[in-house]
Amino acid sequence: MKTLWQHCNVATMANGMYSIIEDAAIVTRDGYIEWIGSRQQLPTGEYGQTHGLEGAWVTPGLIDCHTHTVFGGNRSGEFEQRLQGVSYAEIAAAGGGIASTVRATRAASEEELFASARQRLLCLLRDGVTSVEIKSGYGLSLESERKILRVIRRLGAELPVTVRSTCLAAHALPPEYKDRADDYIEHICNEMLPALAAEGLVDAVDAFCEYLAFSPAQVERVFKVAQQLGLPVKLHAEQLSSLHGSSLAARYQALSADHLEFMTEEDAIAMAESGTVAVLLPGAFYFLRETQLPPMEALRKHGVKIAIASDLNPGTSPGLSLRLMLNMACTLFRMTPEEALAGVTQHAATALGMGETHGSLEPGKVADFVAWNIDRPADLAYWLGGDLDKRVVRNGVDVAL
Repeated sequence: MKTLWQHCNVATMANGMYSIIEDAAIVTRDGYIEWIGSRQQLPTGEYGQTHGLEGAWVTPGLIDCHTHTVFGGNRSGEFEQRLQGVSYAEIAAAGGGIASTVRATRAASEEELFASARQRLLCLLRDGVTSVEIKSGYGLSLESERKILRVIRRLGAELPVTVRSTCLAAHALPPEYKDRADDYIEHICNEMLPALAAEGLVDAVDAFCEYLAFSPAQVERVFKVAQQLGLPVKLHAEQLSSLHGSSLAARYQALSADHLEFMTEEDAIAMAESGTVAVLLPGAFYFLRETQLPPMEALRKHGVKIAIASDLNPGTSPGLSLRLMLNMACTLFRMTPEEALAGVTQHAATALGMGETHGSLEPGKVADFVAWNIDRPADLAYWLGGDLDKRVVRNGVDVAL
């Protein structure tokens, strides 16, 4: 059945730009966009339903391409510690940080993890998110990673959102492998990844390449196994130091390298050549009060696609609003509102391997869009907080939350 959506202005975000159509109309059929353009050029035909959007600005549905939504416990106490001068590395060394969340996540039941993650994910959906990536990485054992990944799959099945599931078993060293990082990497490669992939729980593989996590050589072992399993890779890289993890990611044709505050121009060149997306995470930058900015000019100069994500997690970015990240990207990283919006639409889709089907409003793509009651697209990055009046459409159907 054809459905007509009209009386609106559209920022299609095709090619990562606003690509504005004023007084626009959108024709959808069976969950896809069949036609989009000026209402004056609307093809004649019959429509099963017609919706007037009352002059709203329509954008693609927002895509949060880096989250850690499923976890147990709460780390607000560490937030207080950092404000008292204790560093993230010092907290981690004392058994806090990721390790504390691992303990809480292992202790939580699957139902408890689902219930808490559902509430966090609903916050993102009410903000206009229609697709999201969720990583594991707070289990660090086959049983617990499986539990998290099962919850991720269930969230995608029960909520009106497209969910991509990423295995981040190489997130931190579990306590039972203390001082045995190579042994843990061997366990991930020989047991965890093959088993979880065989169960259909994994869409991509991620790792944390950092001096307080895993070395480039250890990460490469994980990437080789992911490659053998036919799974794309992603990487947390250059957040706290320069290990050229982003160049490593580029060599393996990674979908994305994320954080990137300490990346070099050499890394940017490698990412540009491979098509690896730079996913910037302003929430973590803000929450940790970092001062080392990502090399924005190098990324722009070499044409690296830049995505923005919430990095929703309990320790370094407890962010429940992707739209707030648009403002942070503009104010902290000096991105333009147009660049920021591209970063949560077209470029975010590419960072998830979904660029051919999602992220822009074009014929043949999935009919995920948001009709916003705003004056201009820049308003999405301008307003701080609140709940902007909107109408969310996913797969061509109105979403009620």
